[in-house]
Amino acid sequence: MITPRHLPSMRSLQAFEAAARHRSFTAAAAELHVTQSAISQQVRLLEVGLRCELFARTQRGLVPTEEGRRFLPVAQDVLARLRVGLDGMAKPQDEDRLVLSVLSSFASKWLVPRLTRFRRLCPDIEITLYPSPILPDFEAGAADAAILWCETPPEGFACHRFLEEEVFPVCAPALAEGDPPIAEPLDLARHSLLRSATHDLWSVWLAAAGVAELERLRGPVFDDASMMIEAAVDGLGIGLARGALAVDDLAAGRLVRPFALGLPSPFAYHLIYPRRAVTHPAVAAFTEWLLAEAGAQTTPSSDSQA
Repeated sequence: MITPRHLPSMRSLQAFEAAARHRSFTAAAAELHVTQSAISQQVRLLEVGLRCELFARTQRGLVPTEEGRRFLPVAQDVLARLRVGLDGMAKPQDEDRLVLSVLSSFASKWLVPRLTRFRRLCPDIEITLYPSPILPDFEAGAADAAILWCETPPEGFACHRFLEEEVFPVCAPALAEGDPPIAEPLDLARHSLLRSATHDLWSVWLAAAGVAELERLRGPVFDDASMMIEAAVDGLGIGLARGALAVDDLAAGRLVRPFALGLPSPFAYHLIYPRRAVTHPAVAAFTEWLLAEAGAQTTPSSDSQA
């Protein structure tokens, strides 16, 4: 029996439902605007919780198992009831209120430390953050705007690509200056490589550094990028960090870059909201501040067509 404590997360239900409907992790990832590995990870967590396999891989592609077929209408019913409930609770937009959906890692490592400056500029705007890696249901009033980390933004919305990234190794200063110090990529063989559960690019970086054989190294895996950075700060190993999430720790000296080599990430941060919200005062004020804070231009870099 599944106890309330072990109920599946909404993220896992969404990943499973989309994958079962499309019979493809790739198509599900495109719909939810996350990576394919994120879908796979969430489905695997659901399978562990339910103690059964939900999909089988065949020559025809991804096919739900008997358990998966039985569970699909359950997941769809839960999601549908939630949407109906949100529809009933949706309220008109307040001009001085902004509800923002944002990745928890980006919120904790980049956005929240800078919100004091936004508050000074717009003290009358009440901002509410809630963590989510996927596009919210704007029509149901789930959020006024969202910050997504994705390669291609969804179509049909006002979209500002405001922060691009590169990925590079980081570690605590004491680890870099240890005995012996980390002087070249081969020195990584003496340390743990901290890995991301959803976007691990270590194999790509190691190949670019000429030490692809070190891919065999293992280390702790983190579902949240901010936790991985904190582990690096604490000296647990070498993390492959995204620039936006590591910038403050690097500036404060809590982290260092042992190597100059960085790789451009195919993903970037996008501020997304319905086109009708362009004239919403709180959305407009936050957009202007965010683009200035990120050093971006104040015009949308992408405004997808419906």
